[in-house]
Amino acid sequence: MAFSKDKVLKGLAVFLPGIFLLGFNIGTGSVTAMAKAGASYGMSLLWTIVASCLTTYFMINLYSRYTLVTGETALQAFRKHIHPGVGIFFIIALTAGVMGSVMGVMGIVAEICFEWSKSYVTGGISPVIFAAFFITLVYIIFWNGKTRFFERALAVIVAIMSVCFVANFFILMPPPADILQGLIPNIPELPIDEGRGPFLVIASLVGTTVFSGLFIIRTTLVKEAGWTLKDSKVQRKDAIVAVTLMFIISMSIMAAAAGTLHVAGIGLTKASQMIGLLEPMAGPLATAIFAFGIVAAGVSSQIPNVLMLPWLLCDYNQSEREMTLPKYRVMVLLISLLGLVVPVFAARPVFVMIVSQAFNAVILPVTVACIFYLGNRKDLMGAYRNSTVTNIILFFILLFSIFTSAVGIRGVWEMINI
Repeated sequence: MAFSKDKVLKGLAVFLPGIFLLGFNIGTGSVTAMAKAGASYGMSLLWTIVASCLTTYFMINLYSRYTLVTGETALQAFRKHIHPGVGIFFIIALTAGVMGSVMGVMGIVAEICFEWSKSYVTGGISPVIFAAFFITLVYIIFWNGKTRFFERALAVIVAIMSVCFVANFFILMPPPADILQGLIPNIPELPIDEGRGPFLVIASLVGTTVFSGLFIIRTTLVKEAGWTLKDSKVQRKDAIVAVTLMFIISMSIMAAAAGTLHVAGIGLTKASQMIGLLEPMAGPLATAIFAFGIVAAGVSSQIPNVLMLPWLLCDYNQSEREMTLPKYRVMVLLISLLGLVVPVFAARPVFVMIVSQAFNAVILPVTVACIFYLGNRKDLMGAYRNSTVTNIILFFILLFSIFTSAVGIRGVWEMINI
């Protein structure tokens, strides 16, 4: 029995880096984007999730392969083979995006819990209390300081999130024919919602799925796992598990909104609206499950968010990633406390989240261009440098990333000037 248990734990450990990425990727920003797409356009934009997940898988493999071949992480490669300024750019841009995300994520989680608590407590429980609770929870998990502990904690939270959203899918799912129809690429001809048409929604779906920080951190996890070229199959399986779960969860969230809000002709501007709108349509059980899913998504993305800056600094300086050092504990505490900004000052969490996405929009084309350059360096990659097919795919990804960046930045600018 002990042998069987050890074997199971060892097998699960292989997929912990991928689960870490999944927790990083599926956060409240993703939930909001998927739910909004489902409410406004039904399942017609499901093909966008498929394309985004395939792109994410492709990019994960490219960055992972670079580390498997050279033993260098992405930031080390940028600093050594391109220019130190490129590495600094990524540290600044990713940290700025993450700081906005920390504020937005905790704001949305606190708002969701506040709305949900109204069903049980007159007037609801203050969002500040919920924010303080979850900030403390994440910081306690961080205090342990071990990457493997972070990964295992995330695995539990991601499992809860996955069960919640998949359960909601079966409770609230739209007709199977609509789901299959959504796999066919199309631009829905529906009235523009709040001055923003489907192109901005597509940009937001891509932006929350194809995240540059994912690929940068992936190389760190691959190196720390001790994987080399002989572990290429293990790396690919891990990436497949992460991206497959990414697709299932994203589709489930979109379907929950499509099967209820879209059918009723109700739009969506923020995730917390789902709580008030779902209950009369789907009942308290589906509402509670959805709320649990959003909270799990928020906490699962908050853990890697607060770790981003210290990990990037350790990576760039090629120093030991010892998170128990006082300087990192203070750094993470200060970043974590940003989660109180939205509840305390009553800021708009969705607005903060969208503005933080502007940084990600700028980073993605640079991320694609960097791996295009590094992957074609014969002196670095040798026989493993990019093939012609790989370069063609990368070129189209680069063009698409520039397009989505332009659309996303334009949308943010219009929102700021409303």
